[in-house]
Amino acid sequence: MKSKKLLSYILPITKTIASTYSGPLEITWHNGKKHLNSKHANYSYGSLQKILKSGIEQVTLQKVNSILVLGMGGGSVIATLRDDFKYTKSITAVEIDPVIIDIADKEFGISEDDQLQILCMDAFEFVKSHKAQFDLIIIDLFIDLSVPEQFLSETFWNHVLCLKSSKGDILFNAAVKDAKRTTIQQLVNYLKTKIYKVELFENVNQTNTLILLKSL
Repeated sequence: MKSKKLLSYILPITKTIASTYSGPLEITWHNGKKHLNSKHANYSYGSLQKILKSGIEQVTLQKVNSILVLGMGGGSVIATLRDDFKYTKSITAVEIDPVIIDIADKEFGISEDDQLQILCMDAFEFVKSHKAQFDLIIIDLFIDLSVPEQFLSETFWNHVLCLKSSKGDILFNAAVKDAKRTTIQQLVNYLKTKIYKVELFENVNQTNTLILLKSL
């Protein structure tokens, strides 16, 4: 691995892994760092990690005792929570793609432990069936460059809101650039009717739209 890391400063080194859910996934060493990418987007440990970190910075983690991650990917958000924010409490991560769960483990060292539970299942099915509440919910449910329509629906969000503790926050990575701008604004307007403070951060890291939902 050390030789790959050194060589990557000269030339990116990439291997491709097939995924039924996400299409071809690329694990790339570039400038001494390893990234997980889909065909058109960074999935973990690149720009996505910076985007979600900027959203987490808006949350008071000292008051958070449990976190739900919908869409774990390669686990970069878990690494960010643990390494950058020194978060040591409970995390539940949901990821539909078993290939990505395996990549997170073998390539990035993200696997279950006493404080991390990883569930291989569809996020929509999870929010419909789960009952426990969380102090912070992080939602990052992209397939390549798009968030599937069901995760922008009122039905999905009604289930999500039931999983948020009374003083909890929700961070949603909603879109890339101007994709689905109208749909996202409709979602923001709907969430505001639920008596929450809704903050919209556009063009984060020059690319993504984040939604931060807080109780009033």
